Amino acid sequence: MDMLMKINQDVLLPLLDLLTTPSMGFPSGVQTRTAVCLKTLSLMALICLRIGKEMVQQHMADTLRRFFAVFSLLHSLQPQVYVVHCLCYAVAGQCPSQSCGRKLNVTYELGVLEELQAVFNPEMAHASYIPFYCLIGRKYPGLCQIRKPYPAETSPFPSGTFGSHLVGNRIQVSRDTDYGGSPNLGLANSWGRPNLEDSALKQELPRSGRSLQGNWLAYWQYEIGLNQQDPHFHFHQIRLQSFLGHSGTTKCLAPLAGEDYFLSGSKDKTVKLWPLYNHGDGTQEVEPRLTYNDHRKSVFYVGQLEASQEVVSCDGTVHLWDQYTGKQIRSYEAVDGKNPITAVTSMPAPHCSVVFGSADSVLRFIDPRKPGLQHEFRLAYNNLSAGLIRYLAVSPSGRTVAAGFSSGFIVLLDARTGLVLKGWPAHEGDILQMKAAEGNLVISSSTDYTLTVWKDLENKPIRQYKSQSDPIHAFDLYGSEIVTGTVANKIGVYSMADISLSPVSSTKLSSENFRGTLTSLAVLPTKRLLLLGSENGAIRLLA
Repeated sequence: MDMLMKINQDVLLPLLDLLTTPSMGFPSGVQTRTAVCLKTLSLMALICLRIGKEMVQQHMADTLRRFFAVFSLLHSLQPQVYVVHCLCYAVAGQCPSQSCGRKLNVTYELGVLEELQAVFNPEMAHASYIPFYCLIGRKYPGLCQIRKPYPAETSPFPSGTFGSHLVGNRIQVSRDTDYGGSPNLGLANSWGRPNLEDSALKQELPRSGRSLQGNWLAYWQYEIGLNQQDPHFHFHQIRLQSFLGHSGTTKCLAPLAGEDYFLSGSKDKTVKLWPLYNHGDGTQEVEPRLTYNDHRKSVFYVGQLEASQEVVSCDGTVHLWDQYTGKQIRSYEAVDGKNPITAVTSMPAPHCSVVFGSADSVLRFIDPRKPGLQHEFRLAYNNLSAGLIRYLAVSPSGRTVAAGFSSGFIVLLDARTGLVLKGWPAHEGDILQMKAAEGNLVISSSTDYTLTVWKDLENKPIRQYKSQSDPIHAFDLYGSEIVTGTVANKIGVYSMADISLSPVSSTKLSSENFRGTLTSLAVLPTKRLLLLGSENGAIRLLA
């Protein structure tokens, strides 16, 4: 809502003041003012479509009223223009030396007024009123108070009230109406006659398949009222979309930069690329845009190498492939067949390295631009092996890599020097998942039912949360909050800034919105949405 008010005050109202000012002409006159006016109308129509009737009634009434008032204003000024014009010539005839300056000033003002009348003419009234009538309806109180653009005696429309005589969803305009050949609404060819069908202000806009409806509409009506600076993740269990295509358990999810697409890896040996566009009313089932089929085993990791825009996926062999064509670029087998690759991650941009760990506690770095291995480090702390590497997490700066082991041990490595900075027994059970965050933080979950936040070189955890029923096997970060999921289909939100060890919120997924057992989770931080993968292969998008 704050953003809507800001757009209204900082963009729309100044634009309308500029468009309707009688004291300043536009470069190229009518053409430029018409082009800016049509763009402004398109913007207002799309905002009204996005926020819905109720929000328009509350927050856009004054803006729409100010725009439509210019038609009545220009009509009331029209007789005065001719009077001033006649007086100007009368004065010029009596005293040319005294009237030069006055004549120039009056002529300039008349030129601007004529420009306004050429822009805000019957054609513009028709093109602007139709979409707002379709979007809002006649019962909209703000629009009902707007005076019709032309009085009944001079209106180009056959009905007594502007917009009251409709044929289908259009106003019936008289065939013999003369627009004077004005170059207004030049949308199609050389500023000629209007082509409303190609305009963003189509009469059919509310009936478009892209219109928000059902759960999507309910979600945006709620979302538009939130403070954009709100740091909390709000989960209301609103189902927005379903992604069906995997025949096996969804083991990993990875949103791409921009959050227009996301990747999923599955036990069915495939990786799929899915579009994240608003479709339908919440029941829409989306098909994958692309499927990668070169894996021979269950895929347990998928991610994007941001620096080169390539996809990294692993089933025990690391695959690099093109996200646009689905073709493999390179693959990396385990060095020793007895010690398969067990964990993979990619370095943040501008780094181009992929990091993977194996069952022999060895961490290896590869650069897809070069052949062979880039670095190889053995993660034995105090000459003791901690078991096989379960999970890897890279700091946002790319300076450190944290490795979580099957024994519950965590080892922190300096990625620049290869030196082990620290190793500590973090959990009493197997590490399930790890994430690294700003401020040198490492977050880890384990089979010992704990979720722990660590400061990289400190001995004690900053926060430790205890799950009462099930271990937290999947989580993601949203600012200073941790969004978690368990096999009992419970979604929890924990705050790293709050000293309380209990979750901020806890929600049990209903069978109507999510079927199966939760196996993977990913947060879309910009859109504030949640992707949930299940053991039956289905993926749901919830708000």
